[in-house]
Amino acid sequence: MSPPLCSTFNGEIEIDGENLYTLDLPVKRSYYSNNPIWDSAGNSTLILPFRDETIRDNKRVKRTIGIPIFLGNFINPSSPNSFNFLNNSMNSVPKLHLRDHIRTYQRYLAAEAVEETTEDMNNSEGGKNEDHEDGCADGMRLVQLLIACAEAVACRDKSHASILLSELKANALVFGSSFQRVASCFVQGLIERLTLIQPVGHDGVMQPMMNIMDASSEEMEEAFRLVYEICPHIQFGHFVANATVLEAFEGESFIHVVDLGMTLGLPRGHQWRGLIHSLAHRAGPRVHRLRITAVGLCNDKFQTIGDELSFFANNLGLNLEFSVVQKNLENLKPEDIKVREEEALVVNSILQLHCVVKESRGALNSVLQMIHGLSPKVLVMVEQDSSHNGPFFLGRFMESLHYYSAIFDSLDVMLPKYDTKRAKMEQFYFAEEIKNIVSCEGPLRMERHERVDQWRRRMSRAGFQAAPIKMVSQAKQWLVKNKVCEGYTVVEEKGCLVLGWKSKPIVAVSCWKC
Repeated sequence: MSPPLCSTFNGEIEIDGENLYTLDLPVKRSYYSNNPIWDSAGNSTLILPFRDETIRDNKRVKRTIGIPIFLGNFINPSSPNSFNFLNNSMNSVPKLHLRDHIRTYQRYLAAEAVEETTEDMNNSEGGKNEDHEDGCADGMRLVQLLIACAEAVACRDKSHASILLSELKANALVFGSSFQRVASCFVQGLIERLTLIQPVGHDGVMQPMMNIMDASSEEMEEAFRLVYEICPHIQFGHFVANATVLEAFEGESFIHVVDLGMTLGLPRGHQWRGLIHSLAHRAGPRVHRLRITAVGLCNDKFQTIGDELSFFANNLGLNLEFSVVQKNLENLKPEDIKVREEEALVVNSILQLHCVVKESRGALNSVLQMIHGLSPKVLVMVEQDSSHNGPFFLGRFMESLHYYSAIFDSLDVMLPKYDTKRAKMEQFYFAEEIKNIVSCEGPLRMERHERVDQWRRRMSRAGFQAAPIKMVSQAKQWLVKNKVCEGYTVVEEKGCLVLGWKSKPIVAVSCWKC
């Protein structure tokens, strides 16, 4: 009797010795008569597909194909049943011209109209099943190509990687399915990593940066503004952080906030407008002075934000003093932060501290010890909750593929298929994060996201103690009030609040005391 096609898997997956994530999914074994998928031992591999989900855009409910994730070694080059790939060299693989894709928006709108008309005419269940199976097969094929290409790049096999990239570029579409779109970003990262496989010369020299937004283009800044407005990730962090800061400032009249990175230079200082408004209208002692110190390299941008915040605060009757410390975190000294004896101090970090995590622990420990020396009432931290800083490239690749697939899946729900806002966010912001994770090493790699448990160990070594955040119900009410699309969840994990997409963690907010 042949083995069953589906069984249940519930456990932890490890690649290159790294614990990636825990899955509780149906396991589908692959039995292809002509083209089996082999591992290094000649055994057929396991395919772990995500569940098919129904997602909604602003027009109607649509059914889309779930993203299949392959694990293991996917191609045995010596096998006679391996895929036949195009025999192209790396020189024949031009870089993607993303602006050209976005500028052809009208063509895609026309294509969408034709597609929707075809879908309306195809009412037979058999046709739907056939489309579903074709979509699964295409998705599986694309994942297999991605992982095989990552393996080739990890082995510095430029010839084989170039062949795989040729086929990947033909199938990873900027305006395709959610997985085709996320694959297009990973293809960019793999191409860049392949070109960086050479002795470090002048290309290895790096200008001082605190985060990837310090060298951002106009397109990237616009994409980041769209991410803030459309995705709930950063706004959720601001909401929870401000609630925690307000609690720490209860009863205080002289208040000082040290903001690390000023939310990557996001214009208008959105987070602190909310805090200023709350402080101006709170019950209890009047705030006699509010000080905000921004730390980062974007001096002109931060000063513009400070001028706007000062005007906003004055209109509400608050005295705001704004200052900028133009340094990156690694060079920051305690004397750079002017702390006054009568002040209650809070340190705020939104998507910043992961950029200080290096191969050695010294850089982050130095920053955390410096912050600890300031004796803040609390340190509030918002970070991406995923393991993108493992020692092995393939492990990071798999984890980041899983993480960003969830984000791109959420964008399918929030925006129509051919919306240029989504393309801008994906290709000019999230793609930059992906490329940094995939293509860069050493000091060039700043997107070193880690999980809550790892941060807990790091903070404990630096002398911080966790201060549990007890506001799950308020956070869930915030999701409803702000009409965050269905699919986003909030859970408490060992005192931290984690915002996730269909149980996949996206960002975590934590609070720490000295």
